[in-house]
Amino acid sequence: MPDFSFEAIGTAWTVSTAAPVTEQERAAVTELVDCYDRTYSRFRQDSVIAPLAASPGTVDLPVSAAPLLSLFDTLNRLSGGAVNPLVGSSLEKLGYDAAYSFAAAAPSPAPDWAASVSWQVLGDRTVLSTSVPVTFDIGAAGKGQLVDLVFELLRAAGHRELTVDAGSDLRHRGPRALRVALEHPYDTTQAIGVLPLQSRALCASASNRRQWGDGLHHIVDAGTGRPVETVAAAWVLADNAMTADGLATALFFTDPGTLAEEFAFDYVRMFSDGRATFSDAMAGVLFS
Repeated sequence: MPDFSFEAIGTAWTVSTAAPVTEQERAAVTELVDCYDRTYSRFRQDSVIAPLAASPGTVDLPVSAAPLLSLFDTLNRLSGGAVNPLVGSSLEKLGYDAAYSFAAAAPSPAPDWAASVSWQVLGDRTVLSTSVPVTFDIGAAGKGQLVDLVFELLRAAGHRELTVDAGSDLRHRGPRALRVALEHPYDTTQAIGVLPLQSRALCASASNRRQWGDGLHHIVDAGTGRPVETVAAAWVLADNAMTADGLATALFFTDPGTLAEEFAFDYVRMFSDGRATFSDAMAGVLFS
C-alpha cells in the first residue's frame, strides 16, 4: 500500500491505501486534523475549549463531539470517576502543562464530570456548557476518534483498503490482516506479543508514553489527581478506534468485566509487576 505520512497532535501519522491518496484528499485530511486540534487542544490558547479553563461558559463544538462526550460519560460512570476528560487541570498540577514546565505541585482531583458539564446536539453542532472552570484533556479517547474521522473521510472518498496509524493507534480495513507487535512498556525495542488486525481498530495506552519526574506520567486517576501505579499498559481491539482508545485507558482503572457489560472488545492488560491478563480471543497472542 502507498503511504501518506505527516506529523500532527504530537505524534506521527501514516495512512496506507491500496490506491494512491490524491492531493485533494491529502488536503482534506490535513484540514480535518488541524480543525480537530484547533477545537480540543489544551496546549493552544486559540482552541475552542481554551476559554473554559478561565471561567464557566458555553462553546459550540462539531456534531462529532456528541459521541465522544457520550463515551466519556459512560467511562466516567463505569470507572467510578477515574476516567474524566476534565483531567487537564490535574495534569497541569503535575507539571504537564501548556509550557511543558514539568514542575510538579501537589496532586489535585479533576472537577466532577457529571456536575460540571452538559451538552446537546443542535443541528450540525454540539453545544457544550460548563458550570465551573474546566481544563479539558480528551487524550483518553480523542486520538482514537480522530483516527476514525480520517478513516471515514478516506472511505467516503472511495478507498476500500486502508490503514490509519496514529502513533500505533490503528484502524484497518482490507482482505489481508496486519501483524501488529505489542510494544513492551518497559523496553520499547521488544514486544510482548503479536496479533493479527483485520477490519477492526487496535489502540494502546501505556504509562511509558509520556513520563517526567519520579513516577509521573500522563495516565492519571481523575478522582485523585495521581498517576496510576498498578497497570503498565493495555491494548484493546474494537470495531472503531474511539472506543478502543477509551477502553485502553479505562482498563488502567476498571475491571474488564465491568466494561464488557456495555462494550464489545478484546484486550490485553499488563500490570506493573509484569503479569498480563487477556480476553479469550487474545489467547496465543502473547509470547510465552
